[in-house]
Amino acid sequence: MEVKVEPEQLLASMTYAEKLAQLQIVWRPDSGEAGNLARTGAGALFWPASAPATNALQRIAVEESRHGIPLLIGLDVVHGQFTIFPTPLAQAASFDPEVARADARLSAKEARSNGVNWTFSPMVDVSRDPRWGRVVEGFGEDPYLNAVFGKTKIRGYQGNDLSSDASVAACAKHFVGYSAAEGGRDYNTTDISLQRLRNVYLEPFRVAVAAGVASVMASFNAVSGVPMHGNREMLTDVLKNQWGHNGIVVADAGGVGELVDHGVAADAADAGRLALSAGLDVEMGGSLLSDGEPIIREDLLDSERLDDAVLRVLRLKQALGLFENPYVDESTAARGPDETSLSAARETAARCAVLLKNDDGVLPLKPRGQRVLVVGPYAESKDHLGAWVQYFASPTTTSIVESLTTALPDSVVTTLPGATFFDSDPGLQAEAAAAAAADADLVIVAVGEPSDLSGEASSRSSLNLPGDQEKLIRAIAASGTPFAVVLMTGRPLVVSDWIDQCPALLVAWHLGTEAGKAISDVLTGAVNPGGKLPMSFPRSVGQVPIYYNHESTGRPARTGGSLADKRPDVGLTGPNNTDDYYKSKYLDLELGPQFGFGYGLSYTSFELESSPDQALSVTLDELSAGSSISFTTIVRNTGTKDGDEVVQLYVSDLLASVTRPVRQLRDFTRVFVPAGEERRVSLTIGLDDLGFWTNDHNAGYIVEPGDFRVGIGNGLTSREFGLSVTPSSA
Repeated sequence: MEVKVEPEQLLASMTYAEKLAQLQIVWRPDSGEAGNLARTGAGALFWPASAPATNALQRIAVEESRHGIPLLIGLDVVHGQFTIFPTPLAQAASFDPEVARADARLSAKEARSNGVNWTFSPMVDVSRDPRWGRVVEGFGEDPYLNAVFGKTKIRGYQGNDLSSDASVAACAKHFVGYSAAEGGRDYNTTDISLQRLRNVYLEPFRVAVAAGVASVMASFNAVSGVPMHGNREMLTDVLKNQWGHNGIVVADAGGVGELVDHGVAADAADAGRLALSAGLDVEMGGSLLSDGEPIIREDLLDSERLDDAVLRVLRLKQALGLFENPYVDESTAARGPDETSLSAARETAARCAVLLKNDDGVLPLKPRGQRVLVVGPYAESKDHLGAWVQYFASPTTTSIVESLTTALPDSVVTTLPGATFFDSDPGLQAEAAAAAAADADLVIVAVGEPSDLSGEASSRSSLNLPGDQEKLIRAIAASGTPFAVVLMTGRPLVVSDWIDQCPALLVAWHLGTEAGKAISDVLTGAVNPGGKLPMSFPRSVGQVPIYYNHESTGRPARTGGSLADKRPDVGLTGPNNTDDYYKSKYLDLELGPQFGFGYGLSYTSFELESSPDQALSVTLDELSAGSSISFTTIVRNTGTKDGDEVVQLYVSDLLASVTRPVRQLRDFTRVFVPAGEERRVSLTIGLDDLGFWTNDHNAGYIVEPGDFRVGIGNGLTSREFGLSVTPSSA
């Protein structure tokens, strides 16, 4: 008869050193060292790159260690293990949470079949500065969009049962404020007000905890001068006590030791004590023990806090079913993509593309009889996987040129580089590319950032295309041949130097294993682009950070009027773009982003007709009792092609006790509408959509009575409604 393992019984039999061993995940050791760690009771290891190797380690841990406790096996499965899906930022551009769920479910299945049971994903850091390279790993600039996609991806990874052979434990990261690094420089200092911390940066994590995320990762930065790896207020008071997070809190790589560099810990032992005492449960790096001996004196750690951390680890292993079945079936372990995974990767990739410009209907390509020239470093490159992809991932299957050649058998598709990602060769543009463009009917200019320019430790001070790519675009423009730019990128870029010369612009991001085919699907019209921007594209790096949901200011600038008329003494010849001189603006730059959050075009056209489903007046009592305000939108496809539209609902609080954002996304839905037809969609807001956190620690989340504005649109047009929230009845 099998005896069920109880974490509390295991805990009672463990020594102090054995407890600490459970509270660390060790760097990727060689096989011999990994075996010794498993034999001496290690809590977690990184994936050893195969199902047999993982089973061997689990067998040592179960059969040769004193307590027989199986291992947590961790891996950064961020947007795929073998089959690579679009990067998370690209997924957010779909405005379709099903894209994130499909990625997470398939990725979890590939990973778990090989012995991985814990992934360090999703990242739900609200990212407002595209200079920060890790914007590619998250879901953009909006807290609500991050919360929705983060929640969906968590549920995709974890499924309905963590013990399933198709589920892995998820990890919401990085808690908290990591993306607010000054200057967009990774690992840099942050300074965040309490209300912005609570209303912007904490919110996606609160939703992740409510969704049952198994783990949360501490961030490298400090909040109010206290590094997160030692921040008891955030890790314990907020995350565990206020929100009720029952899972584990794991360090980021080396983050505990870096408390010494922050200047708040004297040495490694002091850093470990500070981190565990603050609420950290698992140290990433394996520095709590040295040659099997604790580096922290036992009397310096609260025994209840230590036991709580160990129990959290053991209970996660129990939830994963590792005590009953620590091994995987090696014969069924995924070794690469299959037909199902490739089909899913291609379909989701195409849903992430965002059409930002399409003058004179340059796109889609005509199906036959054209001479199509494809130029640029991405014409034949297969560098489409994006950041946070492991060495064993499957490469992109076909390039853009290969895919277009297959998709357009009745056209002549030719190619030449025209430019490289980094080097300068003027002859590539002025001579070869421009001459070839003159003999083509249409040119596709495939440019962008290579994958290694985005991701961790990949901050950029410039947001322009690297190398001679912008010169290539101008050379093609000078040829007079119609052309479209396809932009592969892990972040918003500055396109202002060439966008006016560019008839069509398609943002394709880094789309993964099936990127070439998906991009071809969109260019040829087999798929009608329906994505929207999850981050604003700035006009200049000097605008950064720029984001749509900024707080109201006392002197907002508005378009209109002539700066030269009002202040001729300034001597500027730039855009005269505001209605008064003394307003919040740049003297030498137009207002607003180049392309804003939620913006995206289609090969067809849509009309939206929105109306409320009830009177737009509600009491706080009714909202507190669960009442909601719903709106119906009829989406009409007035064009000639089937397509998707994203209907977005925004809320503005017109009078509050603290300054509120000019508007906030509170609901959205993506809907398919055949040409000439219409579809009816419903959007809803409730109590949680109208309130905010104040600067008072004790006030909690509040909703104040007053007037609100609700805007429903598609990023191009919007209809607005007034909403009145009255005080509760006596």
